[in-house]
Amino acid sequence: MSTPASTTAERDARRLHSDTHHAHEADPGEMSIGVIIGRAAEFFDFFVFAIACVLVFPARLFPFVDPLTGTLYSFAILALGFLARPFGSVFFHWVDRNKGRGAKLTFAMMLLGTSTVAMGLIPTYETLGAWALILLCIFRAAQGFALGGTWDGLASLLALSAPENKRGWYAMVPQLGTPIALIVATALFVYLVMSMSATDFLDWGWRYPFFVAFAINVVALFARVRLVASPDYDHMFKSSDLTPTGMGETLRAESRGILLGAFTPLASFAMLHMLTVFPLAYVFLYTENSPAGFLTTLLIGSFVGLAATAASGVLSDRIGRRKLLIGSAVGIAIFAIVGPILLSFGGAGQTLYVMVGFILVGLSFGQASGAVAASFNKGNRYTASAITSDLSWIIGAGLAPFVALFLTASFGIWAAGAYLLSGAICTLIALRINKLVSNMGRN
Repeated sequence: MSTPASTTAERDARRLHSDTHHAHEADPGEMSIGVIIGRAAEFFDFFVFAIACVLVFPARLFPFVDPLTGTLYSFAILALGFLARPFGSVFFHWVDRNKGRGAKLTFAMMLLGTSTVAMGLIPTYETLGAWALILLCIFRAAQGFALGGTWDGLASLLALSAPENKRGWYAMVPQLGTPIALIVATALFVYLVMSMSATDFLDWGWRYPFFVAFAINVVALFARVRLVASPDYDHMFKSSDLTPTGMGETLRAESRGILLGAFTPLASFAMLHMLTVFPLAYVFLYTENSPAGFLTTLLIGSFVGLAATAASGVLSDRIGRRKLLIGSAVGIAIFAIVGPILLSFGGAGQTLYVMVGFILVGLSFGQASGAVAASFNKGNRYTASAITSDLSWIIGAGLAPFVALFLTASFGIWAAGAYLLSGAICTLIALRINKLVSNMGRN
């Protein structure tokens, strides 16, 4: 294998690190900052696109169909990013092994930011016709492709470097980036929707969040490359066996763990989309409530989700991760039955739907990824975790908004609840099988 080549950003990061931290010893607190910023940048791009799928794209890119069909088309393009992600993982895995982790992150984050900005420059269907839709599909696929290269191993290193009695807390820390990203994206859209006319928002106002995404990605890139390119962290990655292994080799050695890992976080991943993107579409299409009002409710709920995610770290260290995941999955199963009733009640019911839902998704999402990484052998943990992450997002989240809205339009909102219930059941089954496999391993 060739010697990893340093990018300009990587060389600058090494120089800065050696100048200011000559005797530096890596610590979980420093890693936490880099991981949270990186995760927030990734999810900000996603939430901006997802909100635009409801508020903008049906009117400006699919004016030739009714709003419901236009939203379904938008959700299909949303899923395209998740389907492209594994292909990005394969390509950037090659970059990682041959050019280095810093080069991979630089290329991936720049592609992610550039694709997101390009979406904000797409003309309307009236201006460009079908080419506007083709460009949106290309840029969304490029987003997903780039996300396949954002796996840097910092989250796994953080969990491995944490004190024994704080493993749950530090496994939760990377997940904080998701509610933070939702807070920023939702607040930005609330401000734009409430500060300008509907015509101005649909003509040009909606484009600003896509431009903001590029600036956020640049900050996240520097924060992460500064860590992964430093000699201290490079040594820690290697000593913890967090280095890329062959895709085929990893799949053969960890196929059972990868399959179980893909289904373990299914309830929390599906719940995240059923709590954000889907209800926004439902309120917009089926109720008289204003999108700004529901976005404000989502904004408040995001803070509740942030607190619940942090609480999952404390609870995991006290009662155990598996018990917490089982309890939250059971809670999501109950919510899948009751939630649609609340959502259909209007104002107060929708508020309760959001607040209770964010408590559940925070408790489950906060520990979902930690459960995945912990199940792999040391030598394969880095690559196996990346593969599992791609598969779990496809299975649990990629098609969730489309399927839930399609089921609602075809059978009623109870069918969307049944879809979420199936995800909770799959998570409980995966946790049960994982326990049986672990018991057999000890015997």
